[in-house]
Order: sequence, then C-alpha cells, then structure tokens
Amino acid sequence: MNHRKLGKTGLNISEIGYGAWGIGKSGWIGASDDESLRALNRAIELGLNFIDTALAYGDGHSERLVGEVVRAHTQPIYVATKIPPKNRKWPAPSGIAADDAFPGDYVIASTEQSLRNLGLETIDVQQFHVWSDEWVGQGDWLEAVQKLKEQGKIRYFGVSINDHQASNAIRLIETGVVDSVQVIYNIFDQSPEDALLQACEKHNVGVIVRVALDEGGLTGRITPDTTFDDSDFRNNYFRGSRKQEVYDRVQTIASDLGISANDMAETALRYVLSHPAVSTVIPGMRTVSNVERNMKVGDGRGLPAEQLAKLKAHRWDRNFYQG
Repeated sequence: MNHRKLGKTGLNISEIGYGAWGIGKSGWIGASDDESLRALNRAIELGLNFIDTALAYGDGHSERLVGEVVRAHTQPIYVATKIPPKNRKWPAPSGIAADDAFPGDYVIASTEQSLRNLGLETIDVQQFHVWSDEWVGQGDWLEAVQKLKEQGKIRYFGVSINDHQASNAIRLIETGVVDSVQVIYNIFDQSPEDALLQACEKHNVGVIVRVALDEGGLTGRITPDTTFDDSDFRNNYFRGSRKQEVYDRVQTIASDLGISANDMAETALRYVLSHPAVSTVIPGMRTVSNVERNMKVGDGRGLPAEQLAKLKAHRWDRNFYQG
C-alpha cells in the first residue's frame, strides 16, 4: 500500500482509505455488522490506515464499529469523523449563520459524543459535515476547534465540502486554519480541478476524496436493469432515466479508453489518485470482496497521460442528489 501525506498534518495515510458511511446502516440495506467488521479488518491487514466516519452515520453506529476495530489493532490507524450541522441542513444553504450550524458549544459536545462512540481519547481529524465559505470570520466555531486541539481531543480540523460545490471552501483554505478538505471528485465531477486542488496544493491542505465511484455509477456494474433494495438511497439517486444515462456514458468511456466495463472501478480510482493534490480516496467497502478489489489500486500508480487526457472529455456537470 502506497502512502501520502495528509497536507500539513504530516500524517502518512494510505492512498485507499475506508469510507464508513455504508456500515452505519443509514441509507443502505443489508449492511451486516459481522461483514462490516470483517471488511474493516481485512482492509487493515492489506495496509489501510485511514478510516472516515461520522456522528450522523447510523446515529453513531458507524463510529462504534470503527472504534471497536481500531482499538483491536496495535499499529497506528487514523480516524476522521464529522460533526453534523446542528440545524440538520445538508448541504449548507447560503444565508445561514455559522451559529445556526456549528455553534461552539455544540462543536465541543458533538466531539465528546464521537469520542465516547469511538472509545478513543483523540480524534485524528475532526470535520464539519457541511461547509459554507460565508462562515469565515463568523461565529465561535473556530475558538471551539482551537480549544479541542489544546485539550488533545482532536489533532486536526477539516471540512466536508457541500456536494458538487468544490470552490465553496477556497476562502477557508486561504485563512490557513483548516488542515484538510473532503470533496466529491471523480471522472464525471472534475470541478475540483478548476480551483480547489490548486488552492490545496498552494496552502498544503490535505484532500480526502469521496464518491470517486459516483455511488456505484463508475463501477461498470450499473445497467438500465439494475435494481436496488427498497431502502437503498440509490433508488432515488439513479431514478428515472439516470441508470441509462450513466450506463451509456460508462460504455463510451470504456470504448474511448479501450478497456472493459470491468476495469471501470480501477480506472475511476486511479483517475482521482493521479492528481498530486489528493491525499487519499475513501470508497465505501461493505464487503471483503470490495476491500480486496479496491485495495489493489493503492500501489502508487496513476493513469497513463494518454488516458488522463481522454478522460477530461467525459466531465459531466450534474447533481443527482438534488433536482
């Protein structure tokens, strides 16, 4: 497993991290705790040392599973979690005050709850689960973050940028107070390349990439006939004609690159890891088979320049979470 620095934190983290939303049993069905634990442990056996979870994933269920696994291992495993906005608005809408989403006392109380769930003394990276650059200079959230650092309850601070709003953290990055950002970045959504990734390189801010596989759309496994369990959020994400649209685009990409649909997941992960600003990518891996497939990609190899150039033409600006 190849490792990269998480920006100025100096943490040496695995290129493939573990996205622990699915194991929280929120928005998915069929996430067996036993299988989730096996998958987490297998990932660690294969060299993974970075896990991203959140207080909101199953109301702490994901954090509790992550903590159970981390405590059972002796080698360093870095844990990032997230504080949900107090007003429970995802994504953060414009015009909302910082104190509506992340008042200082709430930031501290949420962090302490996450520490209890994890069973750990320190969170390596504490993140806000949404962000708006309107909050720079507003409220008392920064004082709370600094206090948590001084108390040793968190080591570093990051934000999870609103879905498909990659530039909505540039002001924060320029202040120097943030250590990492988490962002949607994939073959379809290449918007972080417009300004965010350059800003992160300039200010040495770590980049954690989520949704690199477009919720499964870039795995090559979704066809117009794919069905999901009733409670699976992808029923809404891929509603209407969206499965057909995604399928057609994936077939075009495969044809353009001369690869099979079975190679799409690896290609999608390597596309993200080909950018030098990226610290890690955190696919959801609820099964051992998913772990073993994805972990093979963390070998330090990006895509050939010719393939990268061809993939630029497959940018697709859209938001399947809304509208």
